[in-house]
Amino acid sequence: QVQLVESGGGLVQPGGSLRLSCAASGTIGFINTMAWYRQGAGKQRELVAGISTGGSRNYADSVKGRFTISRNNGKNTVSLQMNGLKPEDTAVYYCYVPVQRGLTNTAYWGQGTQVTVSS
Repeated sequence: QVQLVESGGGLVQPGGSLRLSCAASGTIGFINTMAWYRQGAGKQRELVAGISTGGSRNYADSVKGRFTISRNNGKNTVSLQMNGLKPEDTAVYYCYVPVQRGLTNTAYWGQGTQVTVSS
């Protein structure tokens, strides 16, 4: 079993910054592309950013140039640095960690952390 613990959400004013972190622990095999998703009130969950094992990154157009995703393969962590936050970034943010053990792939989700951008 794998456990994910997220941290770093909160309330911030427009233009501010937050850093989200997600740590995986437990019986971990190989972790493929890690990612952050978010879900705003009344909206579908959407991909914010992803990072491959080799460090290749992709971002939603809405966050390009403002958010940076990173990972530490040795510590099984993934982080999201969010700068220039806007009210429309308000959402619950979830880390996504797919774990491969042999031929089996299992996707794990963090518990979610609230990010609120408001003056």
